[in-house]
Amino acid sequence: MFFDQSWMGYGLVGALEAGAIALVVALIAYLLLHLYGRTQGWPVAVEISWATVIGMIVSGGSDIWNLVYFNYGRVQSLQLLKVRLAEVHDPDSLGARVLFEFLGVCAGVYLGWLLVGRRRSE
Repeated sequence: MFFDQSWMGYGLVGALEAGAIALVVALIAYLLLHLYGRTQGWPVAVEISWATVIGMIVSGGSDIWNLVYFNYGRVQSLQLLKVRLAEVHDPDSLGARVLFEFLGVCAGVYLGWLLVGRRRSE
């Protein structure tokens, strides 16, 4: 997330908080894309897919980047690794946080579809 995460909890509590934030972000993204897509004649699948992509980038972009960086990036020195780990909030539960952000985005888009998009597809 692209904001200060120092107020978030650690472990499963922090992952659940990140998932809840992702749910709200994805819901707002779907509602905005639905309003715009209605005027453009987009099918429901386009709204759902773009809302999912935007929700994941906005809510979980930095966590996904850190997860990929720590798994595949070349760390040249131990000092560089310590500096990068110090910048990450709760690096022990990074994978759980990304998983719950993904589940939150999927739930938020689904909830948005249930609220407004379902009527149009019937």
